[in-house]
Amino acid sequence: MAARMIPGQTAEIAGPKKAFVIPKPEVAASLIKRAKRPLLVVGSKAVETQTMDGDLIDTAIRLHNTGRLQVVATAHIVGEFMKRGAEGIHSMQMMNLGDRLRDPDWRGLDGEGAYDLVAFAGTLYYLEWLVESGLKSFAQDLTTISLSRSYQPNANWSLGTMKADKWKEVIDVIVKSITEDN
Repeated sequence: MAARMIPGQTAEIAGPKKAFVIPKPEVAASLIKRAKRPLLVVGSKAVETQTMDGDLIDTAIRLHNTGRLQVVATAHIVGEFMKRGAEGIHSMQMMNLGDRLRDPDWRGLDGEGAYDLVAFAGTLYYLEWLVESGLKSFAQDLTTISLSRSYQPNANWSLGTMKADKWKEVIDVIVKSITEDN
């Protein structure tokens, strides 16, 4: 993979601990599949972000239907899930979600317990940056993965910076790897 470690906010300093660039899409899929309680956060850019399956909403629905991970929609995006007939999709504002994820007593969106992995997709870069910065400092037992096209230094793992066509291929490999066992 030809991903690079170039943050999208060049004036911001992420600190001494920075995200590892995921070397192959299968690594991201493996991290998600091995997690006991993974959560996929789908942000406000999901409708305009095209993947091999359509847009990120369609991709998130496909992943949700595997039963392997829960999906939470931020901003107004839950309406898009509802229009497409997706059931069991949660909704929460991004900053509120970040606050809940760092709370060790929070039982999750379904009340079943804390999440051990959170993947972010289709979020605004600066919001993801802020939320992951807080999680990096205050939720150190939580693994974070940025599935964005731009390197997110505050995540534990990031796809890195890549062109749109390459990113679509990478997301397709991740989704196929997660869904192929179902």
